[in-house]
Amino acid sequence: MEKRRIGFDDIYAAGPHYSRGVRAGNMLFLSGCTANRSDAENGKPMEQLRVVLDRLTRMVEAEGGKPSDIVKLTTFVKNTDDWFPFDGEQADIYHEFFGDDYPTNTIVGARFPGENVHIEIDAIAVLD
Repeated sequence: MEKRRIGFDDIYAAGPHYSRGVRAGNMLFLSGCTANRSDAENGKPMEQLRVVLDRLTRMVEAEGGKPSDIVKLTTFVKNTDDWFPFDGEQADIYHEFFGDDYPTNTIVGARFPGENVHIEIDAIAVLD
């Protein structure tokens, strides 16, 4: 199976030592995204969530997919108290991007090198 590395430079460029995405057949693997280099870079957690989900869904769409093709998210968060319980504004944001076609999602507490990062999400999509 051919593997193609993708930069998505117009959406959210990767760093110098990794690919933003790798397409293998109908599978699309997306590296972790943050809100860095956006208006939400120094914003609140839910502002950053909206930017990150926007970037991920636009990368899937750039490969001919749709948000419902995202089957797996791994969400790394700075402060787990900001994310549990999973309701309110957070649930509204996920519904905005996925409707009722939610991907699986694992939420993990993490430490980030900068104070401004509240969230990073990587994704796997299965494209039709």
